[in-house]
Amino acid sequence: MDDLYREVIIEHYKNPGYRGKLDPHDISFADNNPLCGDHIQIDLRVGTDGVVTDARFDGHGCAISQASADLLIESIIGKPLEEIKKLNKESILELLGIELGPVRLKCALLSLKVLKAGVYGLGEASDELVE
Repeated sequence: MDDLYREVIIEHYKNPGYRGKLDPHDISFADNNPLCGDHIQIDLRVGTDGVVTDARFDGHGCAISQASADLLIESIIGKPLEEIKKLNKESILELLGIELGPVRLKCALLSLKVLKAGVYGLGEASDELVE
């Protein structure tokens, strides 16, 4: 089963469906993982009802960070911001479908950290956002 999930990760890394930038956007936030150099920016368009109508990510990094960003963006379009605020590390691990060690977990959680910092309107991202 892990092989199937690894194939999904490689596919999202090589052919991301949600890579790009939105202009105009309602929310935009970027951050990086200083340990490995991964970088993610997330742009959101949000309707007047608080539902994400479109989203994109941009950045660079390892397969795990980029695939998790693509999978996360795919999963939040059409969801209200209040629901997005409830996402946590288990949400990302479920999307990826594989167990990760501590170093790879930071890579996988970068997109969620960036997303939640943007949704909450914070000046900087914190690891506490993804727990």
